[in-house]
Amino acid sequence: MALLEVEPVAPAARLRALAVAALGPLLTGYAAVAAVMALVTAIASRSTFTTAGVLTAALPGWLAAHQVPLIIQGHELGALPLLPTVLLMLLAGRTAAGAADRVDAWGARECGQIVLVTVAAHAAFGLTVALLIDGGPVVVDPLAGFYYPALLSGLAAGVGVAKRSGLVEWATGRVDESALRGLRAGLLAVAALLALGALIVTFGLVTSFGSANSMFALDGPGSALGMLLLSAGYLPNAVVAGTAFIAGPGFSLGSVTIAPVGFEGGPVPALPLLAALPEHAALWWVGLFLLPAAVGVLVGWVLRAAAEEPRERMRSVVVAAVVVALAFVVLAGSAGGALAGGPFHPLDLHAALVSFALGCWVAVPGALVAWFAGPRPVVEGPVGLIDPEEAAEADESESAEDEETEAEDSDSEEADEPEESADEETETDSDEPAEPEPGR
Repeated sequence: MALLEVEPVAPAARLRALAVAALGPLLTGYAAVAAVMALVTAIASRSTFTTAGVLTAALPGWLAAHQVPLIIQGHELGALPLLPTVLLMLLAGRTAAGAADRVDAWGARECGQIVLVTVAAHAAFGLTVALLIDGGPVVVDPLAGFYYPALLSGLAAGVGVAKRSGLVEWATGRVDESALRGLRAGLLAVAALLALGALIVTFGLVTSFGSANSMFALDGPGSALGMLLLSAGYLPNAVVAGTAFIAGPGFSLGSVTIAPVGFEGGPVPALPLLAALPEHAALWWVGLFLLPAAVGVLVGWVLRAAAEEPRERMRSVVVAAVVVALAFVVLAGSAGGALAGGPFHPLDLHAALVSFALGCWVAVPGALVAWFAGPRPVVEGPVGLIDPEEAAEADESESAEDEETEAEDSDSEEADEPEESADEETETDSDEPAEPEPGR
């Protein structure tokens, strides 16, 4: 059978794929930010629409979408919306994966080239934008404008080409099965906790729908569209805050503290999304702790058959708890930040406390369920209670062995009796006096 030969990719085609991977998400992301700003400016009642103004305003908007802190008139704005960041990372990852498919890239070298050009293009563009807007009303630290886009785009592109680069096989080959099961269970727990946070936010918005709806009709359709887009952009931040709330530490917005066991009310910005915040504390909030505990039970139930030994299952649970803690220390740290030094500064999600609390909510119930619900090794010897049926079977086997031993002993005694009688006859013969020889 003739082997199928794969034609090598032409250098020109490879260069085009690398250029698309580098510039595609960059230009598409900038165009999307400019389009949103143009739409809001065109609808707003008291604004002047100019193409140059929109394109200029989209430059710091692109940096903000990559979580680069903005300095507005000397005050830092670090609590930036996460939805544009998620969308741009998905775009960068999908573009990198598509480029790898087009040139049939395999291995760390070929896939690394795609990641490298993506990182280089975003880092160069971010640094250039930071230098261009220097001196205006919005200022950006050039170093932050350099490494934030580079880090996020590189992470997204690396995930996009992970299978083709062999990174997944390399990682799984150096981790045992118990750790892999714990990693999967930890990712499942992160998704479940975020879903619970989204449920809390949805419940708050539904119960305060009237207040949220009234904020959209304050200043015409342009303002309403801006409110809608701003609320949508901060929706992932609200989901992480909802998860921090059910975890226990909660979050704070300036002097306002929202937590199940520590509530301090006060005024909040007139944003429809913030209508979900409660106005008064409630005793039933303590029952919300059952939600992260249920996630821990789920983790334990998933890992109950991870290994025969209970200690190995405990190791998987610990890995899952570490994954949850690391994920939420990043998410909570990214969702909060400075709010330009205003009355609602800062938005603090207590990243360290939330990470520790969620790790404990997963580890403790998960360990208990995985220990008692999973299989146990059979222990030899009289340890603990003995099953009556097993004891009866053991007694029967012991009695059968005793009978066999007695039968063997009796057979050996019978076999020894003739030898003893022969010896006795010999002894009696030797005791008789010897007959004198004739002639003496």
